[in-house]
Amino acid sequence: MSEVATTPEPPYFAVIFTSIRAADDDAGYAAMADAMVELGSKQPGFLGIESARGEDRLGITVSYWRSLEDIARWKNVAQHLVAQRLGREKWYRSFALRVARVESERTFAAP
Repeated sequence: MSEVATTPEPPYFAVIFTSIRAADDDAGYAAMADAMVELGSKQPGFLGIESARGEDRLGITVSYWRSLEDIARWKNVAQHLVAQRLGREKWYRSFALRVARVESERTFAAP
């Protein structure tokens, strides 16, 4: 991702996925990550996504959603369930998933 997500006026929700990739994790990861961004962006209530990963394999992806119900539906999409299973089995050494309600935001963009 190369841009900050454009989100509506709060409130809305953020799903924060912090992960550490496994050392031998490349088999299919990038293709699945791209597919999940594409699929997720088509889900009801999806508002945007931001993602970054360091050379130390620590990554943070934040997706924004209109409601908790939208997040629950996305969690249970069949292709997303496959990606979740593969992540646990082969791509991630560890991860944490947090859901937060965004109450306010401030933005800046240089002219």
